[in-house]
Amino acid sequence: MLSEQIIKFLKAEAPASFTAEQIGRAVGMESADDFTVLIQTLAQMERDKQVTFTTDNQFKAVVEPATVVGKFRANPKGFGFVAVEGSDNDIYVNADHTMHALNGDQVEVKILRPGDGKEQGPEGQVVNIVERSLTQVVGEFKRLTIGNFIGEIILKDKKLANYKFYVSDEGIKPVDNEVVLATIKEYPTDEAPEVMTGPALEVIGNKDEPGIDILSVIYAHDVPHEFSPETLAEADAIPEVVRPEDKVGRPDLTDQPLVTIDSIESKDLDDAVVAWKLDNGNYHLGVHIADVSHYVRPGTELDQDAFERGTSVYLTDRVVPMLPKKLSNGICSLNPGEERLAMSCEMEITPAGQIVKHKIFPSVIRSHARMTYKAVNRILEDHDPMTRQEYRELVPMFETMGELHEILLKARHDRGAIDFEAPEAKIIVDDFGHPTDIEVRERGLSERMIESFMLAANETVAKHYDLLHVPFLYRIHEQPDTDRIKNFAEFLSVFGIQMPGDLNNVKPKMLQEVLRKVAGTPEEQMVQVMMLRSMQQAKYNDEELGHFGLGAQYYTHFTSPIRRYPDTTVHRLIKWYHENGTNEAAKAYWRERLSEIAEHTSVTERRGIDTERDVDSLKKAEFMEDHVGETFDAVVSSVMKFGLFVALPNTVEGLVHISVMKDDFYEYIEKHMALVGRSHHHIFRIGQPVKVKLLRVDKELREVDFELVNPREAPLTKLRVPRSDDRRGGRRNGGNRRGGNQRNQGGYQGKRRNNRNNDWGRENGERNNAQINRGQSRHRPHDEDRRRGNRH
Repeated sequence: MLSEQIIKFLKAEAPASFTAEQIGRAVGMESADDFTVLIQTLAQMERDKQVTFTTDNQFKAVVEPATVVGKFRANPKGFGFVAVEGSDNDIYVNADHTMHALNGDQVEVKILRPGDGKEQGPEGQVVNIVERSLTQVVGEFKRLTIGNFIGEIILKDKKLANYKFYVSDEGIKPVDNEVVLATIKEYPTDEAPEVMTGPALEVIGNKDEPGIDILSVIYAHDVPHEFSPETLAEADAIPEVVRPEDKVGRPDLTDQPLVTIDSIESKDLDDAVVAWKLDNGNYHLGVHIADVSHYVRPGTELDQDAFERGTSVYLTDRVVPMLPKKLSNGICSLNPGEERLAMSCEMEITPAGQIVKHKIFPSVIRSHARMTYKAVNRILEDHDPMTRQEYRELVPMFETMGELHEILLKARHDRGAIDFEAPEAKIIVDDFGHPTDIEVRERGLSERMIESFMLAANETVAKHYDLLHVPFLYRIHEQPDTDRIKNFAEFLSVFGIQMPGDLNNVKPKMLQEVLRKVAGTPEEQMVQVMMLRSMQQAKYNDEELGHFGLGAQYYTHFTSPIRRYPDTTVHRLIKWYHENGTNEAAKAYWRERLSEIAEHTSVTERRGIDTERDVDSLKKAEFMEDHVGETFDAVVSSVMKFGLFVALPNTVEGLVHISVMKDDFYEYIEKHMALVGRSHHHIFRIGQPVKVKLLRVDKELREVDFELVNPREAPLTKLRVPRSDDRRGGRRNGGNRRGGNQRNQGGYQGKRRNNRNNDWGRENGERNNAQINRGQSRHRPHDEDRRRGNRH
């Protein structure tokens, strides 16, 4: 057909437009008689919306907008943004075009209007919900009768604040005050845009029972927390000691004075170290890791359960382990005086920190002492006579380890590795799970020393197998996005800090220099957090793409197989190539499997981090419930248009909402990230010390609210907000909970939205994102082997 020829030509040349004569020549319709038929065909195609007639009397194809798949980020006001992997320009979606997608859903989006690459971002319409992020909900059950529904689940998740969940009569029949798990059968629709329904599946417990709060978070994040009977049976069948046949082919290193160094609470001891000086002036470093892969074999229930979990999840008063205790605390734990199977990485390191020789192999070891960080710190930092006497035979080795750590640290620093030093909280709870104190953990020399040794082993293993050009599993941290780095550099300018180097080709040393400049200043913590937000997330990958944060060309996870599935996989790979060589047949066995493992374990890692973070914020809020009305010294950790986030010395953070800043009319100056009083000109900005009074705590929503005690003691400023900004100003005297700059109140304003951590005017939804949770410090994307102080 002629129309098919025409549309084929126009689509091939899209988005160009052509005259009728040009189209005729292209499709072989050039005679006068042909031209009449051509015009009639084009007219019909225009009516059928196959082509469009342009203002300059030409025709072009109507091309259906392209679609892309990405993650939907919902705004409580109804609109949202879709983040597409590989693009830093989020797609704005009007409230009428969301298809009622929920926060976190994978959606297919039709591009309605492309961005202009400058101020205006792209706009799209959700045309398909590819995968739901939420398939079940957890909450307190309240009985009621509405049609076929037997009750309602009270949703406490802020992301679901606009929704109701009604429980159908298809499942179990809970009673009031029970916390239940329900599956979502019906999602929001045009007829019921704020309603979800489904049956209750399981009663978690009564809302007032000790521990139910944390268990609810575990359920809410769908963290597997009960082993199958088959898995437990397999674990029970594993011998509790190393048998003679297990040692075949493994060098015996039991005479070496290996030691474990962990927190005092740890029971899953998966790494042992040893070091000595060589005659040539170099150092021998041995990092010996529990050989979990010997006991957890592919195809077993143990392996399937470990894969599904992906990682152990460390919560305030418990751990959700990747492996049953029979393994994690037993035969796989490097307990002192007991023979254990290990994967060993031995390295020879020069006084300049260069690893000149290495060997990676399965072994048999015996830990000669179960050391704690505190004990080693007393030896190396405090030079405590009693502790040094108690461990007198090991003291020389610890001193050698201390020397080697300083060498490795300098080498990492010289190549640009970025070292963050955010405080980390340990929440102390009583027998009922109620928090009684929050301690700030101090990282001493021993913690840093073990971190250095683990990093060295991880790099050595990654480099060895990358240079062999065999399929392998890596831990990668890609180059930061240029736009985000430029935004970070603009943020630094508020503090008078200039980002060194070429922003279009950022290097780790550039960021390292920024941290050096802010070290010891009030804004140090905020600069660290904003720097982290400008970076990509670390993840697992079957290609070696380097580790930006560590300044490392090669990196993997080799050192924690008891709590991380990728490490167990790395051990399997090492043994596979050790036993089968590196020919094509050996490589083919793993080539197709690693991408799935990398993708899945990256997802489970994020799930674990989110669970840990939510429990930390829950327990911090619960701790503060006992302190309402008290005053505290604090530091401004973030300034938003709706108020100030402040951090206490114990790492608890909360909001001073602009509605309680009643001494003046405060306005947000975005360029300076500051709130400034219109009349009295007091200024509040990041890093500023303040005194606050605790007003309110909502444990369920994990919200802590403060007010300023003496706002008139704040510094004065000459900064002024132009009168033209009055319409976008703040709020005072409690007039509007959402005060501040509300540029999105009327919807999309065409601004480029290229930073997914920016505040889009959704105060309720952004509270957790804007708040700098100090408890997240152990999840830094670059900081791969910081030890977990609450492993137990």
